[in-house]
Amino acid sequence: MELRHAVVVVTGASSGIGRATAVGCARQGARVVLAARSADQLRDVAAQCAARGGRALVVPTDVSDERAVARLADAAVGAFGRIDVWINAAGVGVLGRFDQVPVPDLRRLLDVNLLGAVHGARAAVPVMRRQGRGVVIDVASVLGGRITAPYMGGYAMSKAALVTFDEVLREELRLLGEPGIKVCTVLPTGVDTPFFRHAANHSGRELRSLPAVATPERVARAVVRTARRPRGRVLVGPYARLLALGQGVAPPLVRRAVGRRTDRAYLGDGPPAQPVSGVLRAPSGPSAAVHGGRHGALRTFVRRAVAAAALPAALRAAHAARAAYAARAAYAARAGRGVRAAGRAADTPRAARTPRHPHAPRPPRAPRWPPTHGAA
Repeated sequence: MELRHAVVVVTGASSGIGRATAVGCARQGARVVLAARSADQLRDVAAQCAARGGRALVVPTDVSDERAVARLADAAVGAFGRIDVWINAAGVGVLGRFDQVPVPDLRRLLDVNLLGAVHGARAAVPVMRRQGRGVVIDVASVLGGRITAPYMGGYAMSKAALVTFDEVLREELRLLGEPGIKVCTVLPTGVDTPFFRHAANHSGRELRSLPAVATPERVARAVVRTARRPRGRVLVGPYARLLALGQGVAPPLVRRAVGRRTDRAYLGDGPPAQPVSGVLRAPSGPSAAVHGGRHGALRTFVRRAVAAAALPAALRAAHAARAAYAARAAYAARAGRGVRAAGRAADTPRAARTPRHPHAPRPPRAPRWPPTHGAA
């Protein structure tokens, strides 16, 4: 789908991935409808979108309110006549053991992270069915059924349910005969956003953020690519595929490694911390931002620089391996033998390769063990 002049609705557009995604869509020339609870911050994002060539409409919205989300869809259609892409990027976090997190906070988290996306789909899909096409993109997490982490049970549960919801919605649309409506799930690893500054904390320990492994802009670029060329699931981040592969090969090892790192890096060992609710019920306000201050861009630059420095050595090693294989193949061709046989011959000392006299008796074979006959 060409995003130029397309109508894109972005929830959670005041901060983090949602904000970076809105600006990224505007850079493609899209007409962006910005939704979040922080109206002032949305106006700032709208100015950034306009500066990058897009048009923006600000619609303050609490995604946990189904009627408010329906009004958001009506505002988008009323202003631009259609909805081409709906991106559910709104999300909140709660940290703490399962018996520490109050049930009202857990319910609120599910209302935003899971039901907020459900409300978005229920508002967008009818419009897309009338159009005959559209894309729904949900920003989930690798914690959504792929990887698990202690003290983040509610968040992981909401994202796992979101992944399942997308799979069901995709199948239901297929059965309805709506091939033009695509449902996509983006699964990023840790991202340098204000997520941890905004998260509720009931663990009794100081909350720290894990060193980021991806920038919001990187996730935003993946979302934009997905809107243009929809795919069912998109892993984002340098370790996303590695974690998914490790989970499939050695789940207990990955669970222990992630659990140990979460316990030691997410939560500090200082004096007991008082419970805080973060932005569960209050807008992020002035604390809304794209980045979380963990210098994700610098870390990405360092990783790429190290990879670039190691690339020449890797290429030389690969070239040497190909040259060795070619030499063995040439030797085998001259000797009339296979490459493996040539390799074995090349590795055998010359004295050991002295040909046997044609009339010399063959050496006796080693006895088979256990014996196959003569046993009592």
